[in-house]
Amino acid sequence: MEPNPQGYEAAMADAVLLDVDGTLVDTVYLHVAAWQQAFLEHDVVVPGVSVHAAIGMGGDRLVGWVAGDEVEERLGDPLRERWEELFDTMLDRIRPTNGAAALVRTLKGRGLRVGLPSSGKDKHLAAARKQLDVDDCIDAIATTDDVDSSKPDDDLLQLTADKIGSRDPVLVGDAPWDAAAAQKAGIPVILVRTGGFSDAALREQATPDVVIVDDPAELLRRLDETPLV
Repeated sequence: MEPNPQGYEAAMADAVLLDVDGTLVDTVYLHVAAWQQAFLEHDVVVPGVSVHAAIGMGGDRLVGWVAGDEVEERLGDPLRERWEELFDTMLDRIRPTNGAAALVRTLKGRGLRVGLPSSGKDKHLAAARKQLDVDDCIDAIATTDDVDSSKPDDDLLQLTADKIGSRDPVLVGDAPWDAAAAQKAGIPVILVRTGGFSDAALREQATPDVVIVDDPAELLRRLDETPLV
């Protein structure tokens, strides 16, 4: 993906990059519960609100951001391993967010290429894809297992866009970290509230004209007001 020399507001989208956790599937608070339990089992007490604020960045960054560099250095890998084990037990609780599958199918029907850049593990993404049942609409997938640096860096977005041959993608996400990654990549972002973040938190990392909607169903109704028109 190359930067648009005219600025992304002047470009017509040729693809959509859809974040998965919190955007297409309702998993944010499952992740919060798994991370908080992992911290507690390692005698690290962190507020749930702090864990929630970090959801959307890669697990390689989350421990240090939530609990500090000393905890990351001492317990980072065991914490990530335990989070993964705990989240594995919750996969049967994954459900799509309101309107998620219909949004994906509509965007594909409009001729957009569709990519899934996910901060999750491959097996967790597989469980989400099973619930969404839209694999026939997906052109490319990338996870943090495929890149060196996770959100809020833009590596994941760049890789997904490159996989689908997109020069002018639009990201749909649910977290401030999605907005930050989109800013670094120089692409527009649409944000949904299904991740549980306030509008103020979402706007902190986004451009002033960012579109924020309740869920994929509202985005579907308002597509013509967005860069995905």
